[in-house]
Amino acid sequence: MSATIQPDSLTAAASPLLGEAPPSPSGPAPDDGAPANLPPVLQLPRALTALRFSVRQVPLLFKTRRELGETFALRFPQLRRNADDITVFVSHPDHVKSLHTAPDLAISTTNESPLRPIVGPNSVLTTVGPTHMRQRKLLLPPFHGEAVERYTQMIADVAEREIDAWPLHKPFALGPRMQAVTLDVIMAGIFGVPDGRPEPGTPEHGLRRTILQLSRLTATPLGQFAELMNAGREEPVGLTKRLIARLDRDLYGTIAAARARQDDGGEHADILSLLLAARDEDGRPMSDEELRDELLTLVLAGHETTANSLAWTFERLLRNPAAYERLREELRGDGEDAAAYVEATIHEAMRNRPVVPITGRRVQVPWQLGDWRLPANSHILVSVMLLHHREDLYPDPFSFRPERFLGVRPGTYTWVPFGGGIRRCLGATLAMAEQRVVLRAIAQRTDMVAPDPRPERVLHRNVTMIPAQGARVVVTERRAAVA
Repeated sequence: MSATIQPDSLTAAASPLLGEAPPSPSGPAPDDGAPANLPPVLQLPRALTALRFSVRQVPLLFKTRRELGETFALRFPQLRRNADDITVFVSHPDHVKSLHTAPDLAISTTNESPLRPIVGPNSVLTTVGPTHMRQRKLLLPPFHGEAVERYTQMIADVAEREIDAWPLHKPFALGPRMQAVTLDVIMAGIFGVPDGRPEPGTPEHGLRRTILQLSRLTATPLGQFAELMNAGREEPVGLTKRLIARLDRDLYGTIAAARARQDDGGEHADILSLLLAARDEDGRPMSDEELRDELLTLVLAGHETTANSLAWTFERLLRNPAAYERLREELRGDGEDAAAYVEATIHEAMRNRPVVPITGRRVQVPWQLGDWRLPANSHILVSVMLLHHREDLYPDPFSFRPERFLGVRPGTYTWVPFGGGIRRCLGATLAMAEQRVVLRAIAQRTDMVAPDPRPERVLHRNVTMIPAQGARVVVTERRAAVA
C-alpha cells in the first residue's frame, strides 16, 4: 500500500543552480470557437486507475509522464461530471502560474476534496469565492509576523521537552513524535492552551487525545479503507462517521467552554476567541457549525502537514550522510552559514518529499496548456511531485541536495509545497518557523541513524504523502539542551 519513488543517490556533490523550463503557452484560450484538443489519456479501467492512484500515486504519475508526456489525463469513476470525462495533470511552471494567478477563472477544487466529509463545507479549506476570501482575511493575522514570533519560544520549549523523552538506542517512529510537538503548538495558538498541554478533564484535553488517536488510525489499512469508502461524498459514512462524531463531541465542548470564557471580561488572543468575536457584513456571529468546520481544518492542517514535513526531512537526512553531517557541523560550530543551511535543508526536503503532492483547479473557460486546449469545466491537477522532480528545473532531481537552495530563493511557480495564489497555505509562515526551530533542536542535541538504510516508502493518506514507517530512527546520543 506504499510506493518507492526512486533509488537515492548518496553523492553530495555541489549542486548547480536551479534550472529553467522551456516556455509553454498557458492560460485562458481565445474565444474563437476552436475545438478542444485533449492531452493523451491513460488507458486503464476507471476502478483500477482510482485504486492505483490511491495507493501507488507516485509511481503511477511518474510512469504515465514517461509514457504520455508532461501533460496527460486520467479517468476516475467518481468524476464523470467533468468536461470530457477526464482529469488533466500538469507539471510545467507556466501551467502552474496560469492556474494560480487566475482565481476567478481557475477555481480551487478543495470544495471537492476528500477532506470535505471530515472538515465540512464551511471551512477556509472547502469554501471558494468571496466566502473563502472573508475567512482568509480573518485568519491571516494570527499566522504571520509578530504572532508567529510569539510562538517561537514555546515551539523551542515543546521541542526540548519532546527530545528529552526520546529513548536511546531503540528504534521509534519520528512522525508521531513530531505530531505531538506540532499539535501542542497549534493547541496553544488556536485554543489558547498554555504550552499546548490542556488540563485533564477539560474538553481541550479530550480533543487533543482524540486527534492523536485519529492520526494514528488514518495511517493503518483500516483507516485507508475508511478513506476509500468516503471518496466523492459530502458527508462521512461508516467508520469515519463514528470517528467524526467522537471528535465533534470534544470540539463542540471546547467551543462551549470558550463561549463561556468570553463573558469573563478578559482579553483572549487565541484564534478561537477571534472567531467568536467575528461578525459578518450583517453583524451576525459564526454559528457553532461554522466554527467547528473552521477549527477542525486549522487543527488538522496546522499540525499534520508540518509534522510530516519534519519526519520526511530527517528520513531524507539519515539516508544522505553528507547533508546530515554538514547540518550538524553548521549548527554545532560557529558556521556563519548555519541559518542558510537550515533553510536550504527545509526547502530541499519539501521539494523532494512534498507532504501535499496534488492541488486542483476547475477552469471556467477553455484553457490552453501548451499544445493542448481544454474545454470549460475541465478539472486540472497540479502534480507537485512531478513539478519538483523536473530535470530542467532541478538537475539530478531525485538526489537530496540542500546545496541547490543555498543563495537561491525557491521559485513561486517551481516550488509549491504550500500551494499558490489566493489558496496558498495560511499557516506557511508558522510551518516554516516550526521547522526551523525543531530542526535546529534535534540536529544540535541528537545523533541519529536509520534502523533500515533503505529509503522509506511513500504512504498516501487522504490528501497527504507520509513516510510509510513514520520515519523510524534510532537516537545514538543525546546532548544537553543548549542554554
